[in-house]
Amino acid sequence: MMSAFSQSLKAMAMPRLVLLLNHVLSAEPMAVQRLQPHAGKCIRLQLHDLPALVSWLPSQWTVAITPAGLLEWQPEATDGADLVAALDASNPVQSLGGALSGQRPRVEVAGDAALAADVSWLIEHVRWDVQDDLARLLGDGPAAQLMRVGSSVATGLREALRPLVRSAADRWRPSAPTSAESPPR
Repeated sequence: MMSAFSQSLKAMAMPRLVLLLNHVLSAEPMAVQRLQPHAGKCIRLQLHDLPALVSWLPSQWTVAITPAGLLEWQPEATDGADLVAALDASNPVQSLGGALSGQRPRVEVAGDAALAADVSWLIEHVRWDVQDDLARLLGDGPAAQLMRVGSSVATGLREALRPLVRSAADRWRPSAPTSAESPPR
């Protein structure tokens, strides 16, 4: 059962996350065109094996595809999602480290094959052009400078987190049996 805090977080964060996703999608006409044929279909993201430390995170999110080729958050979970993407969330520190280094997480997908292919294409090809959005607000020069500073900070953060990620991965990885636990040969 979901806690009141988790429900509140989900109710506040999900509409905003979907707005951000729609902003990114709408900046890429091909992305919208790929989603339009799937209008009315639902996609569910499931996070498996969340550690107790982050158990307050919602473990599943569902969005529906609109006729415009955008996404609409479905606050009530539907049983009949057309595509289910399951993500192992057992080691969030390692997942964050991987994301910061540009690695795609391993995702298990089940459901509509054509929708899965188009979602995979979106993941591979659609990126948020943060500099372009900043340039609209601040102008080209300040946006470029902010991006350089942000890139330096991200690189520093990635390098600083690398030992932490390795340590957390080793700590949360199931250990091999010791010689006393090994079965006889």
